[in-house]
Amino acid sequence: MSDAAAIDRFLEMMAAQAGAAQNTLAAYRRDLMLASAALDGGLAVADGAALERLADGWTALSKATVARKAAALRRFFGFLIDEGDRADDPSPALPRPGTQRRLPRTLDHGDVDRLFAAIDARLARDPVIPTDLRLSALFELLYGSGLRATELVSLPRGAIHPDRPFLILKGKGGRERLVPISDRARAAVAAWRAHVATDRPFLFPSGATHISRVRLFQLVRALAAEAGIAPERISPHVLRHAFATHLLEGGADLRALQTMLGHADIATTEIYTHVDSSRLVELVNERHPLVDALRKRA
Repeated sequence: MSDAAAIDRFLEMMAAQAGAAQNTLAAYRRDLMLASAALDGGLAVADGAALERLADGWTALSKATVARKAAALRRFFGFLIDEGDRADDPSPALPRPGTQRRLPRTLDHGDVDRLFAAIDARLARDPVIPTDLRLSALFELLYGSGLRATELVSLPRGAIHPDRPFLILKGKGGRERLVPISDRARAAVAAWRAHVATDRPFLFPSGATHISRVRLFQLVRALAAEAGIAPERISPHVLRHAFATHLLEGGADLRALQTMLGHADIATTEIYTHVDSSRLVELVNERHPLVDALRKRA
């Protein structure tokens, strides 16, 4: 995997899923290509020691510039891990000059309800349009199973069995993981698959292959607008975050969530523990043994 190819794929994701502006993409490309040149083309496979040497060359730069360069590299390595191109994350070796890790964007339960209500309204039309069945299957798998966009669009036609409530996926790094598939997701897939010719290799075909991540991104944003949700708030990856966040809110074990998401490092999954903060406050206010005493004093 060459740095140039990995950077191109990363920037494609940033444009499609994050909706990054051209200036932002240009800045990411510049920072990543400079880092690649400094590491003799070994950025994608760099370890922590290599990144420390790279950061040593930033000592004359302002904190804002260092923070920007480090943020670009962290996001790049996060993308490589998410895509299965590497199992480890060397980015903790990068400096953090007065910056904090950003929490992932997510959706609340009301947002998700509105998205599925919009889909239900489409499916209630007579006759049902096949592309609406496809949209239903895509959303059920995105939010119901937390699939990555690339994994979702490239699913084989027979990947999801009507009598098997799970899917075994193999990432680019060769790691396999078990992904649960809900009853309603399997039903949605079955309804859509009836409209996919048996000789098509992919579940979501388009042309000679399958729909692209860019097309999936467009479908997600179009439905968000239809559901009254600001399109800039949502992407396939945000739905994956919502899957993880809402499972954790419901009491899911962090290790089980790590397995379902396909994270090689539990630290990557721990970003979702931010949702527990409000829940913890709520629990303390409702369940702490001193609450009644405090209320009496009030």
